[in-house]
Amino acid sequence: MVPLKSVGTALVLTIALSTAVRAQAPIPKAASPEEVGLSSPQLARIEAVSKALIDAGTVPGVQMLVARKGKIAWQATLGYRDAAVKDPLPADAIYRIYSMTKPITSAVAMMLVEEGRLQIYDPVAKYLPEFAEMKVGTEKASGEGKPTLELSAPARPMTIQDLLRHTSGLTYAEFGKGMVHDLYKEAGVGSYGQNNSQFAAAIAKMPLRFSPGTRWEYGRSTDVLGRVIEVIEGKPLGEVLAARVFKPLDMTDTEFHLPESKLKRAVSPKMAGYYDLGQKYAFEGGGEGLTSTMEDYLKFCMMMLRNGTGNGKRLLGQQTVGWMTADHLGAIPGFFPGNGFGLGFAVRTKTGEAGIPGSVGEYGWAGYAGTLFWIDPAKEMVAIYMANIAGQDRGVPRNQFRSMLEAAIID
Repeated sequence: MVPLKSVGTALVLTIALSTAVRAQAPIPKAASPEEVGLSSPQLARIEAVSKALIDAGTVPGVQMLVARKGKIAWQATLGYRDAAVKDPLPADAIYRIYSMTKPITSAVAMMLVEEGRLQIYDPVAKYLPEFAEMKVGTEKASGEGKPTLELSAPARPMTIQDLLRHTSGLTYAEFGKGMVHDLYKEAGVGSYGQNNSQFAAAIAKMPLRFSPGTRWEYGRSTDVLGRVIEVIEGKPLGEVLAARVFKPLDMTDTEFHLPESKLKRAVSPKMAGYYDLGQKYAFEGGGEGLTSTMEDYLKFCMMMLRNGTGNGKRLLGQQTVGWMTADHLGAIPGFFPGNGFGLGFAVRTKTGEAGIPGSVGEYGWAGYAGTLFWIDPAKEMVAIYMANIAGQDRGVPRNQFRSMLEAAIID
């Protein structure tokens, strides 16, 4: 006869294991897209268009996924891991996600806010003193016909909120022309050979494009935020992201440095002019550096959709998620029509005006090499597009996917 105490212990253990298994279980698949309010014929059109892009050589390979109402409604894996050798794309393919790193870094910053270790109105210089003396660089015409760069004090200091919503005055050297952009290039700002501390010191010596808070401009803001996180935590950014996001959510294939054992799953690992996935770099860019898989990124998205809870763990509070995914631009100009920007995400503010259909309140972002995700809380939906595409047309296939997918919503 088993002692009552042992039975009780066994029962508690069984319940605990059962709860753990449910928390770790993958998202179930819907019996059909129609079960969760999506059109199978329209999803088939998306797949046909994607195959045509692969056949034309525009897209090497692609993975697409839609989850709705807690279930995976549809997913497709098409094309090649490496088009040069016609190597089929595996279901667990690893992509360089570039700027889809930004929402993850932003989420970690907000965890620090919840812990009282950071406030979004804090000056960046509170954590990175070298930012205290930054000046705004304004191009002025000169009598010789060549402009000069006039330096002046900003109207106010750069804040953590500016980093989160891209109103900092920082820019990307490659995304524009002008004297400030040229100085970025000459200084090698964002070189993969710099560690995060060296990067922050280099960019702090650059002029700002404008006074913080006066307009939106995409740039190195989240990379600087990554360095702020390092200073607060006293650890490299990769370690912080792993401890706070990847391990709790069981994101086993999301990291800055891809080990050799995973290279056979890496998509187009040596795309011309792109980051080489086979190399280990000093720079752990909070705005661009991660590699990930479709499955891993879905786990992050589902955590956000579920108001901060994933894999049976709470990473963020419900109010914090709502705060992050609200528009923080207001009347600040510079962003796309019909959209605002929150704390790490673009946020849809109007049904119209934008060039792509969508719902008010949905939020997401994209990556430099062609990846895309968005989360629609009202429709309980997550959509992800994973591809690494060389060339300037990488935004066209993902925008086509987004427009066609919106047309698949029937309920």
